[in-house]
Amino acid sequence: MIEVIRRRCPDKAQNWLNQTLTQLHAPLDRNLFGAAYAGVRRRLGGEPVIIDPEEQAALQGTELLSLNGHALDEVCRIVLLFRASECLAPGDYAPFISELYLRGDNYERQALLRGLTYLPDPERFVATAVEACRTNAQVIFEAIACDNPYPLRYFPELNYNHMVLKALFIGSPLSRVVGLEERITPELVRMAEDYAAERRAAGRPVPEDIELITSNWGAKHEAI
Repeated sequence: MIEVIRRRCPDKAQNWLNQTLTQLHAPLDRNLFGAAYAGVRRRLGGEPVIIDPEEQAALQGTELLSLNGHALDEVCRIVLLFRASECLAPGDYAPFISELYLRGDNYERQALLRGLTYLPDPERFVATAVEACRTNAQVIFEAIACDNPYPLRYFPELNYNHMVLKALFIGSPLSRVVGLEERITPELVRMAEDYAAERRAAGRPVPEDIELITSNWGAKHEAI
């Protein structure tokens, strides 16, 4: 993936990236990392990364193919996060990720959340991902809730259900919640139906997306 980034960078940006990766080694200089992580968008820009056939062949069999279409600075930040994992003791990495999320701006937080799946031992970042679901910023919420396999794989049922209900409440499309059908449970159906009943009682429209919960649950049981 580093080579994918390099191929899209002018010489000056390539030099910066190469120098930064060389300087990031154990023990991690956190100030250096923080400056690099924050400065990526200014250095590289945010054009979408469209992976060409040659690159697809090289990345075949890896989850990195799912980064196709992500912004260049976002992909680079994920690479930097991975490099940091190689420079820190295993017990220090999850707190490092948590602190980075709390201190980051919106772009930095989005990159971190979208990159969690690709980092070593991703289950250790559940607390950070769940915290992100409490945000008031829709772009941050959607970075973890939408087009992201992390909640499907690692969220406990309660946290997953709350994330789905929040998506309904704020208008984030449930069609973009990865693997929703796999995580539908009787409790999630009950919560969705209660939410719909509250909306109707208040004379408010019920989001059409709610059918992705109730209809899929019904279809699953009919199949059984």
